[in-house]
Amino acid sequence: MKTNARRLSFSLAAASVVFAMSALPACSGGDDSEELVGANEDLGTTADGITGSLEVGSTLRATTNVNLRKGPDTSNAILHVVPSGADVTVEVADPQNGFYKIKHDGTVGWSSGKYYTSVAAPGGNLSAGRQEAINRGKSVKGFSYYWGHGKWTADGATAANKGSCSGSCPNCSHSGSYGADCSGFVGKAWKVQGADGPLTTDQHPYGTIHFVNDTSQWKTVSRANVLPADALVYNSGGAGHIVLYSSGDGWGSMYAYECKGCSAGCVYNLRTASSSYKAIRRTGF
Repeated sequence: MKTNARRLSFSLAAASVVFAMSALPACSGGDDSEELVGANEDLGTTADGITGSLEVGSTLRATTNVNLRKGPDTSNAILHVVPSGADVTVEVADPQNGFYKIKHDGTVGWSSGKYYTSVAAPGGNLSAGRQEAINRGKSVKGFSYYWGHGKWTADGATAANKGSCSGSCPNCSHSGSYGADCSGFVGKAWKVQGADGPLTTDQHPYGTIHFVNDTSQWKTVSRANVLPADALVYNSGGAGHIVLYSSGDGWGSMYAYECKGCSAGCVYNLRTASSSYKAIRRTGF
């Protein structure tokens, strides 16, 4: 009997140990949180970045992963990492040391302006530069294709002033005073150097052979992140084309303004762009 009692006592004790072990949590003790790893601030960006004062409430978009810090320089602690492509809101109009006070996902901090592009003014409207380019783009609709030129009126095309193109460019003929070809149109819409006069002044300083290369006036951006008033351009083997993007999928169907060709003229339409096109953004937009 004593032996059986001992066996029973041992079994109960073993069961208690097993129960106690099974009741332990899967992870116990210590802090299983991970330290925040900041973005690489030496990483370059294809966007132009932003400078100068902005309206409070404006929307910016991150062009790469970018740190949100306690203060306006890199010596301050990182509060949060804003992911590439995310939109943030401007909290203070004036930057300090090139850093803007912004809000993202409820966190307010300071972030370098060189990793952001302006998307919209307060209330969701386009920034002033973009809106002006889109307005100039809208006004070209209906005008004729005019090889090597860029000239039209802000009031829009009429039967009397739209002009006409015939033949096959560059050996085409044109009648009338107004019209533009593809690069003449975008140059005037963007107000690039040499095409920053009135719309009614004929100016055509650049062709697609220039627009495909980055300059101080425009830079390459990802087609996945195109914004209204960006452009898509290609130039290959002496042929090229450029359009002013309005909305839609940068890699799929998109609405764009363009001076399409002699027979089509200057139009606003739904189109696609082959993989030979690259997206570019006007400096300052």
